[in-house]
Amino acid sequence: MPDFNAILKKYWGYDSFRPLQKEVIESVYNGYDTLALMPTGGGKSITFQVAALAKEGICIVVTPLISLMKDQVDNLRRHKIMAQAIHSGLTSREIDIILDNCVYGDYKFLYVSPERIDTTIFKARFAKMPVSLIAVDEAHCISQWGYDFRPAYLNIAALRPLAPNAPILAVTATATPEVANDIMKRLEFAAPNLKKMSFARPNLSYLIRKVEDKNGQLLKIIQGIPGTGIVYCRTRKECETVSEMLVRNNIAADFYHGGLSYPLRAAKQDAWLKGSLQVIVATNAFGMGIDKHEVRYVVHYEMPETLEAYYQEAGRAGRDGKPAFAVLLNSAGDRLTANKRVSDEFPPIETIKNIYNLLYNYLQIGIGEGKTTAHDFNLYDFCSKFRIFSVTVLNTIKILQLNGYMTLTEEIDNPTRIMFTVSREELYRIQINHEELENFIRILLRLYTGLFSEFVAIDEEYIAHLSGYTTEYIGNAFKRLGQLRVISYIPRKQSPLLILNEERLTPDNLRISPDSYANRKKNAIHRLESVFEYIERTDKCRSLILQNYFGEKTDLPCGLCDVCRNDKKQNTNDKRQEAKRFIISVLQKKDTDIKELSAIIKGDSDIVKAELRELIASGTVIQHKDGTLSLSSKNVTN
Repeated sequence: MPDFNAILKKYWGYDSFRPLQKEVIESVYNGYDTLALMPTGGGKSITFQVAALAKEGICIVVTPLISLMKDQVDNLRRHKIMAQAIHSGLTSREIDIILDNCVYGDYKFLYVSPERIDTTIFKARFAKMPVSLIAVDEAHCISQWGYDFRPAYLNIAALRPLAPNAPILAVTATATPEVANDIMKRLEFAAPNLKKMSFARPNLSYLIRKVEDKNGQLLKIIQGIPGTGIVYCRTRKECETVSEMLVRNNIAADFYHGGLSYPLRAAKQDAWLKGSLQVIVATNAFGMGIDKHEVRYVVHYEMPETLEAYYQEAGRAGRDGKPAFAVLLNSAGDRLTANKRVSDEFPPIETIKNIYNLLYNYLQIGIGEGKTTAHDFNLYDFCSKFRIFSVTVLNTIKILQLNGYMTLTEEIDNPTRIMFTVSREELYRIQINHEELENFIRILLRLYTGLFSEFVAIDEEYIAHLSGYTTEYIGNAFKRLGQLRVISYIPRKQSPLLILNEERLTPDNLRISPDSYANRKKNAIHRLESVFEYIERTDKCRSLILQNYFGEKTDLPCGLCDVCRNDKKQNTNDKRQEAKRFIISVLQKKDTDIKELSAIIKGDSDIVKAELRELIASGTVIQHKDGTLSLSSKNVTN
């Protein structure tokens, strides 16, 4: 067995592992498929990074966030570890070079998105790589019963036959027992193997504040707790509004959301990490992989959608083990708003069918047409034209996407994409009949693979650099090949694209699977009810509710949350009232002194003394010069 501690010390400078880390590393090093449930800040990335460094070959890390990929790759490189990442921001040629380096070079880590692994070019190169380990980050995304299901995660298991000796290490901060079992099933574990830490956070105080003036309460929290914090809001607009309010009150704050450019997001994040900002007000786009341990508070300005999301976001406070606070602000209208969110997430089936028809009408595509075509899609123009709320349209497209009918890209810069729609034999005949295109087609085939089976992103400038053709000529050549119906051609766009995977159907033939609609809706309602229970219960420890939700069988309260604090306060009050009654009942029978009184009255001596001081201060009990205690009036009965 390798010296894992030596690897940890060499690259990260730590002398010892955090709880569970070494157990997970040993499990996967020995070839066992492993699911690790480790709360935010538990050091999930170290588990697959150390395990991979101890093995020969390359580790493939599947992760959904480009920003997280870049952060982890940069961090590995700072530690002199060879790592690469492929994502939508790269050209096809750049991806091609990276994949070649991973096949023939000494790279230890390749980070990829789940969407990328299903491409022909990736699978072909993956089969040639000396893969030692497949790490699946945010593994809960593979489960339809989880809170952030992403269909592309279902493709991961298809890699297993291509690297039969590589175990899978799946990691996540949050998974219920049902979701944990589903993760292991979907990833085709050889045998169930779950390693998990306790979901208790002994240093974190969970607090619910029921208020109508959220801004006023937020200011009290920030002004009352020294140190840096995060405020989570649901919408981009709310982030900006709350941030502006804090700045007006002389708090060094800024906002962060997915609508900002990557350089601007990076600059804001860096300012907060370095301490130039006290507070960052953000959507849930902020926080994944953020390495800042001294966060003293996380405030949720709105009700979270799920306890999974809440636990993960709240857990970004107090990662240094020192006291920290997770505060959720709750007002009277929040429950109604949350119920409406679930309703909006699942429009009625008839609404889905109607919007499906309107989308094709908008794109001017008839019944039986449109398969494998892509179109500019201006969401707000569509919504304005048909007078439909954008939220309804986006959620409809999401359900249609889950059923395989279409895909809405979110890329700001969509590169040119092409796919041959003829066979290789037909293409050869076309090359003979169109000599002016023969050389251009030959260059395409030499530079790009997978053109006959899927849309491939094309870099016109790279082709121009190698071929001598101008980018104008290349664009015209693509148009000509499209007119000849040799290729499906999607020109480069700076706006979202709606890619149609199937031909247009009549409404009666549109099928929405139960797993994509009815079952998901049922689970969404159940998860929301769990959030309501967490917020509204005042008779059960907040931490216990979270621990029990994630399948942890315990009844030990945290002693820190608002419920536990109220219980302590009430318990103390009850004990003081009991002590008061005992003191008076004893003194009604006879005068005595403190020593004798303490011997007679059983219980917490500090509480007895505190209540006696109150009785003396109020004049109910008189303490004489010789130390004797007596009632000031013999008719006192309470």
